[in-house]
Amino acid sequence: MAYKISDSCIKCGACAAGCPVSCISEGETKFEINPEQCIECGACAATCPVGAPTQE
Repeated sequence: MAYKISDSCIKCGACAAGCPVSCISEGETKFEINPEQCIECGACAATCPVGAPTQE
């Protein structure tokens, strides 16, 4: 299951920088993960300082 970024996102960009497939982009209120490109590696969750990315 692809990861999703919760509303606790602080828009620091750590998740996007850590994504090996570049499927994370900045949205209006938080970063967003393209579920069709996500390879479910967990790199985003490992780099996020607030634990916003979670696996659905």
